[in-house]
Amino acid sequence: MAEELFFIKTNPNIAKINLYNKLCRDEEKIIGFLQPDARANLEIIKNKVKDSVESLSKEELSSIFQWLSSAYPADREEAKTQLFIHGLDLFYEIPKEQHVKTFQDILADYEKYSKRNLDFMIDAQNFNQFLIYGLFFTDIALREKGNDTVLSHYLKTDYPSLYTLAEEQFRAKGSDQYNDSDLHRYFGELYDLTKFYKGPIIKLDQ
Repeated sequence: MAEELFFIKTNPNIAKINLYNKLCRDEEKIIGFLQPDARANLEIIKNKVKDSVESLSKEELSSIFQWLSSAYPADREEAKTQLFIHGLDLFYEIPKEQHVKTFQDILADYEKYSKRNLDFMIDAQNFNQFLIYGLFFTDIALREKGNDTVLSHYLKTDYPSLYTLAEEQFRAKGSDQYNDSDLHRYFGELYDLTKFYKGPIIKLDQ
């Protein structure tokens, strides 16, 4: 099970220059992160980045993410800065394994009942819909335990079908694992950080 979940916005124009040049300059350093047939895979990655970083597969992005992050194992902020410089904006993370699992469970249920497949690279509008659903779902769970939140009340009138879906799903499978205020906060903060964003959101687990 993944221990951390990372959310990334891309800047293909920056990646086309900075990430491509770094891949060319530091070939020997990234080779260790590419398996199998590392050199052939590196050429594929370089060609994709030169076209658009958004054409990379999940495995390719994970390799680049691990490679850039590994240079600063004790300095998370510097690692984030380096990712940003190379066209990958790590704008949010869920750091606890139990929250990652619950977040992924809520996402899987949402995909099933909304009939939308939200892959590792998600259209921002579709991601936003899921986050609103997650806000509703965790808000209902908190309310069951006597806690109340504000943001869901503002959104409920604009997204009645999502609220109804969240109510139905909570009745079907709600439990104590969902009434975590940190989990609710993750949904709210992600919603605030992406509600006006138009590009794809990349979701990587490590």
